[in-house]
Amino acid sequence: MIDKSQASLVEALSQIQDGSTIMIGGFGTAGQPAELIDALIELGVKDLIIVNNNAGNGDYGLAKLLKTGAVRKIICSFPRQSDSWVFDELYHAGKIELELVPQGNLACRIQAAGMG
Repeated sequence: MIDKSQASLVEALSQIQDGSTIMIGGFGTAGQPAELIDALIELGVKDLIIVNNNAGNGDYGLAKLLKTGAVRKIICSFPRQSDSWVFDELYHAGKIELELVPQGNLACRIQAAGMG
């Protein structure tokens, strides 16, 4: 078996480049990997494509990443919620692209990608 473990978060993310596609887990604010999001912001990568169930809530988590301008496109099922103002502002200003995918299709696409 190939050992894919890394010594640190910085080392694990060192291969992420501008234009990368990154799937970020979580459902709304529950289960979002805050350390991953904060590290992406710290790395300063740009032109990202993010795959997630939604497009961020409030000013934290995924919305915090969107607010930095690092995300070019988001692929999700639920982009608009009562507290998704960061995404709304970016989308209406033409600063982010949206690929809206029904939740079941999104799950199938994620599974297919995982299977190669």
